[in-house]
Amino acid sequence: MTTQQFTGVIDRFEEELAVILLEVDGEVVDEIALDRSELPTEAAHPDAVLEVTLTDGEVTDLSYDPVETTDRKERAQSRFDRLAERPPDDEES
Repeated sequence: MTTQQFTGVIDRFEEELAVILLEVDGEVVDEIALDRSELPTEAAHPDAVLEVTLTDGEVTDLSYDPVETTDRKERAQSRFDRLAERPPDDEES
């Protein structure tokens, strides 16, 4: 029996399926699709961060990480804000 831990990020929904990107050390290594009904209620939105345990390739544990979800959202907004504030360089004017 092989058990693996991943950080999962809900990428998108395709009808009743949630497509979850699996990450190890911040790098996407795989993706899985689960029925939307298998998600924790509070995690049923894009960009939700989950802790995912796979045993022999099957999801055996799935839990929502609200702190990491908020942190990622804030980091992404911060990057966006920094890019939006960059002055144009001389070649763009």
